[in-house]
Amino acid sequence: MRTALVIGTGLIGTSAALALAARGVAVHLADHDPAQARTAAALGAGTDEAPEGRVDLVIVAVPPAHVAATLAESIRSGAGRAYLDVASVKGGPRRELEALGCDLTAYIGTHPMSGKERSGPLAATADLFEGRPWVLTPTRDTDTEALNLALELVALCRAVPVVMDADAHDRAVALVSHTPQLVSSMVAARLREADETAVRLCGQGIRDVTRIAASDPRMWVEILSANPGPVADVLAGIAADLDETVRALRSLESSDEQKRRGGAAGVEDVLRRGNAGRERVPGKHGAAPAAYEVVAVLISDSPGELARIFADAGRAGVNIEDVRIEHATGQQAGLVQLMVEPAAAPGLTASLRERGWAIRQ
Repeated sequence: MRTALVIGTGLIGTSAALALAARGVAVHLADHDPAQARTAAALGAGTDEAPEGRVDLVIVAVPPAHVAATLAESIRSGAGRAYLDVASVKGGPRRELEALGCDLTAYIGTHPMSGKERSGPLAATADLFEGRPWVLTPTRDTDTEALNLALELVALCRAVPVVMDADAHDRAVALVSHTPQLVSSMVAARLREADETAVRLCGQGIRDVTRIAASDPRMWVEILSANPGPVADVLAGIAADLDETVRALRSLESSDEQKRRGGAAGVEDVLRRGNAGRERVPGKHGAAPAAYEVVAVLISDSPGELARIFADAGRAGVNIEDVRIEHATGQQAGLVQLMVEPAAAPGLTASLRERGWAIRQ
């Protein structure tokens, strides 16, 4: 790939353009808002000048509602040798293109499974897709050149290609991406009118659950509007679980011992099913989930402290598999949770204590 046209210079489009430009591809940028395209160009994502002729690949990175129309215009104008979109839904846009009578042999729907709570070109980074799945949804009509150029894009962005059927993809993202966004937002909404004393008790659990609730509502309305049925299906299942759990919790309030036992069993059931589902989430580098031991270390909120604790773990010969930080309320301190292989935990604990770190049991 020598040339590309990126239409839509938000987070995803600009990040893809930055990755391509960094690897020597001549990238042209277009957006309905010329100022946004100029911003992306100023960041090094390419040029906002129109290409002089046909490019190798046209990448459409506009909101889902505008994908089909934008692609149809590009295909009919002969803007590229191949065309793809990066929208978070795949079945709907393709059916719209078919209804518009477009020749889809040079088109392939794709979806990079990566993003941020922030949107726009200023949030973009060239490494946004590194190590992340990038779904490709070819059909029997997709020509080899389009597929190869899509695979080249994924490789240049250092993502991991995953081939799926378009409708299967839409059902999958409804479960693993779109529904979690709504559930996170619904939990966070409970905090809006909460007493200030309750909010001050927020710990890592509520921070984890509500992190993605900070996302742009306008962007998510567009995404959910393009995939409402599969999301509603998942939410209906969650609603049934909620109803059962509410009944179980009400039973725990009963003075009848048998009802309380039934309520406890109902709550335990949903928690255990949650355990089983969580175990299916891929672990480090996409491998099977691993059970790590947590070494919790008290740390002050001052420059260089994290670097020092990581360096001391390295001196102990221990690889940190994952890390979390829980900030103390009202204090310039926090708790760093170092996740390590279980066999390494005792040695790391002893080594850090020798170096003066306070270990929380």
